[in-house]
Amino acid sequence: MQQFHISNMTGGWFVGDFSPVAYRTKATEVAFKEYKAGDSEPSHHHREAVELTMVAYGTVQMNGLVLNQGDIVLVEMHESVAFKALTDAATVVVKTPSVPGDKYPD
Repeated sequence: MQQFHISNMTGGWFVGDFSPVAYRTKATEVAFKEYKAGDSEPSHHHREAVELTMVAYGTVQMNGLVLNQGDIVLVEMHESVAFKALTDAATVVVKTPSVPGDKYPD
Protein backbone atom coordinates (compact mmCIF):
# COMPACT_ATOMS: atom_id res chain seq x y z
CA MET A 1 0.00 0.00 0.00
CA GLN A 2 1.20 3.50 -0.83
CA GLN A 3 -0.04 6.75 0.68
CA PHE A 4 -0.45 10.09 -1.10
CA HIS A 5 -1.98 13.45 -0.23
CA ILE A 6 -4.13 15.64 -2.47
CA SER A 7 -2.00 18.68 -1.57
CA ASN A 8 0.88 17.09 -3.50
CA MET A 9 -1.18 16.73 -6.68
CA THR A 10 -1.54 19.43 -9.34
CA GLY A 11 -4.96 21.11 -9.29
CA GLY A 12 -6.53 18.17 -7.44
CA TRP A 13 -5.78 15.67 -10.24
CA PHE A 14 -4.62 12.39 -8.69
CA VAL A 15 -5.29 9.74 -11.39
CA GLY A 16 -4.17 10.05 -15.00
CA ASP A 17 -1.31 10.01 -17.49
CA PHE A 18 0.75 12.84 -15.93
CA SER A 19 2.94 13.60 -12.94
CA PRO A 20 2.66 13.94 -10.00
CA VAL A 21 -0.04 11.31 -9.69
CA ALA A 22 -1.18 8.67 -7.22
CA TYR A 23 -2.08 6.23 -10.02
CA ARG A 24 -0.79 6.55 -13.57
CA THR A 25 -3.08 5.38 -16.38
CA LYS A 26 -4.03 6.44 -19.90
CA ALA A 27 -7.59 5.22 -19.33
CA THR A 28 -8.94 8.06 -17.22
CA GLU A 29 -8.24 11.12 -15.07
CA VAL A 30 -9.77 11.80 -11.66
CA ALA A 31 -9.66 14.96 -9.57
CA PHE A 32 -11.07 16.33 -6.35
CA LYS A 33 -11.28 20.11 -6.74
CA GLU A 34 -12.22 22.64 -4.05
CA TYR A 35 -13.42 26.17 -4.80
CA LYS A 36 -14.19 29.32 -2.87
CA ALA A 37 -17.43 31.17 -3.72
CA GLY A 38 -16.81 33.21 -6.86
CA ASP A 39 -13.99 31.04 -8.24
CA SER A 40 -14.46 30.30 -11.92
CA GLU A 41 -12.93 28.52 -14.88
CA PRO A 42 -13.27 29.98 -18.37
CA SER A 43 -15.15 28.20 -21.12
CA HIS A 44 -13.19 25.35 -22.66
CA HIS A 45 -13.69 22.07 -24.49
CA HIS A 46 -11.93 18.73 -24.95
CA ARG A 47 -11.22 17.23 -28.37
CA GLU A 48 -10.38 13.70 -27.27
CA ALA A 49 -12.17 13.08 -23.97
CA VAL A 50 -15.50 13.25 -22.22
CA GLU A 51 -15.74 14.74 -18.74
CA LEU A 52 -18.08 14.00 -15.86
CA THR A 53 -18.40 16.37 -12.91
CA MET A 54 -20.16 15.54 -9.65
CA VAL A 55 -20.79 18.25 -7.07
CA ALA A 56 -19.48 16.85 -3.77
CA TYR A 57 -20.76 19.85 -1.79
CA GLY A 58 -21.88 23.41 -2.40
CA THR A 59 -23.57 25.04 -5.38
CA VAL A 60 -21.93 25.63 -8.75
CA GLN A 61 -23.00 26.86 -12.16
CA MET A 62 -21.98 25.21 -15.43
CA ASN A 63 -23.20 26.79 -18.67
CA GLY A 64 -25.97 28.54 -16.77
CA LEU A 65 -27.17 25.32 -15.11
CA VAL A 66 -27.22 25.52 -11.30
CA LEU A 67 -25.96 22.30 -9.70
CA ASN A 68 -26.05 21.19 -6.06
CA GLN A 69 -24.56 18.40 -3.96
CA GLY A 70 -24.96 15.07 -5.73
CA ASP A 71 -25.71 16.51 -9.18
CA ILE A 72 -23.66 15.03 -12.03
CA VAL A 73 -23.13 16.45 -15.51
CA LEU A 74 -21.64 14.79 -18.58
CA VAL A 75 -19.77 17.04 -21.00
CA GLU A 76 -19.23 15.39 -24.38
CA MET A 77 -16.18 15.85 -26.62
CA HIS A 78 -16.16 19.26 -28.37
CA GLU A 79 -18.90 20.57 -26.03
CA SER A 80 -17.92 23.86 -24.41
CA VAL A 81 -18.32 24.32 -20.68
CA ALA A 82 -17.73 27.21 -18.27
CA PHE A 83 -17.71 26.86 -14.48
CA LYS A 84 -18.41 29.13 -11.51
CA ALA A 85 -18.66 28.30 -7.80
CA LEU A 86 -21.73 30.07 -6.39
CA THR A 87 -20.80 28.99 -2.84
CA ASP A 88 -17.76 27.30 -1.39
CA ALA A 89 -17.86 23.99 -3.23
CA ALA A 90 -16.02 20.85 -4.22
CA THR A 91 -16.31 18.64 -7.27
CA VAL A 92 -15.14 15.20 -8.30
CA VAL A 93 -14.15 15.23 -11.97
CA VAL A 94 -13.59 12.18 -14.18
CA LYS A 95 -12.17 12.62 -17.68
CA THR A 96 -11.74 9.70 -20.07
CA PRO A 97 -9.38 8.93 -21.64
CA SER A 98 -6.41 10.67 -20.02
CA VAL A 99 -4.97 12.94 -22.69
CA PRO A 100 -2.58 15.54 -21.23
CA GLY A 101 -3.12 18.96 -22.82
CA ASP A 102 -6.63 18.13 -24.08
CA LYS A 103 -8.15 21.39 -22.79
CA TYR A 104 -8.83 24.11 -25.34
CA PRO A 105 -10.09 27.60 -24.51
CA ASP A 106 -13.16 28.83 -26.42
